[in-house]
Amino acid sequence: MMANDEMNNDERSMKMAINAASDVRRRTSPNPWVGCVVRCVDGRTFVGATEPPGGRHAEIVALDAARAASADVRGATVFTTLEPCSHHGRTGPCAKALIEAGVARVVTAIEDPDTNVAGRGHTMLRDAGVVVDVGCLADEVGEQLLPYLHHRRTGRPFVVLKMATTIDGRTAAADGTSRWITGDTARTAVHALRADSDAIVVGAGTVRADDPELTTRLVDGPSPRRIVLGRAPADARVHPCTEWTDSLDALLDRLGADGVLQLMVEGGATVASSFHEAGLVNRYVVHVAPAFLGDRGRPMFTGSSASTMDDIRRGRLVSTRVLGDDIEIVIDPRPTNKEHT
Repeated sequence: MMANDEMNNDERSMKMAINAASDVRRRTSPNPWVGCVVRCVDGRTFVGATEPPGGRHAEIVALDAARAASADVRGATVFTTLEPCSHHGRTGPCAKALIEAGVARVVTAIEDPDTNVAGRGHTMLRDAGVVVDVGCLADEVGEQLLPYLHHRRTGRPFVVLKMATTIDGRTAAADGTSRWITGDTARTAVHALRADSDAIVVGAGTVRADDPELTTRLVDGPSPRRIVLGRAPADARVHPCTEWTDSLDALLDRLGADGVLQLMVEGGATVASSFHEAGLVNRYVVHVAPAFLGDRGRPMFTGSSASTMDDIRRGRLVSTRVLGDDIEIVIDPRPTNKEHT
C-alpha cells in the first residue's frame, strides 16, 4: 500500500501536470491536451505539455526540459495525465522514449482509449521493467479530457448545448431576437466555451434573427469552425461557414471523421430541441439571467414535452457558478428519463 506522504507527493505532481495540460487546451486538437512532470532523483522537477499537431508530446517536452538543464533523468518518476503513446504517428512513441531515458516509474491518470494505444503504452513500459501506476487523480483528468475520450470511444464529437435563458425559461423575445439576455461576464464565458470547441452550430433562423459572428473575439483562443443548419443569407457575418442540410447523425459522423473533438450547439429553441430530442447532447450549459420575458417569449425547447412526471428528463448537476448578475448551470444528461427523486 502506498504511504500517505508518497500519495500526496504523487497527487501534487499530477496536479502540476493537469495545470500544464490546461494551459494548452486550445492548441492541441485533434490531439489530446496532456501534461507531464518529470521528477528527478535529486528532487528537481520539469514540466511539459503537448505542442500543436506535429509538435512534441508532453513527455518529450518535459524530458527535453530536463536535459536542457543538464538534469539526470535516470531513475526519475514521470507523471502524465494520459497513457504514453506506443505507436509511430507524427512523432515517435513516448513510451519508448521514456524507456530509453531510463526512468524508473511512470504514474498515469488514465488509460488512452485510442485504438492505437489502449493499454499498449503501459504494457511496453512494464515489459521494460518500468513501474507503472494508473489512477492518480483519474476523475479530474477524465473531466479535463472528456471531449477527447468521448471522441475516441464513439468516433463523434462531444456535444455541448449552450443556452441563455431568463429566469422564467425564455430564450428569445416573441420576435425571435435574443440579444442580450445575459450580461458581459456570461458572454465572455460563452466565447471561452467557443474557444474550447472545434466547431459550432446554429440554425439559419438564429442567423437571420441575430446575425451572429460566432467568433472568440472576447478571449484568447481560436474561433471554431462555423456550421449553419440550413442556408445562411449571403451577407451574414457567419460566413465563411458550412451550410448543412443532411441529418444531425450524419453531421456528427462527418465532424468526428474530421477530427472535431467538441461541438458547441448555440442555436435557438428549434436547433436545441433537435439535438435534445434526439439524445445527442452530452452536456448542457445554461446561463440563467435575472430577467423575465413572460409567456410570449420563446421557450428553451420546442416540440414534444413530458406529459407526466414519469416522462420527465432528469440530468446530473455538474457545476454552478456566478457570472456577474447571471448564473451558469452545467448539467450532464442521465442515461434514462425514468429516474425519480
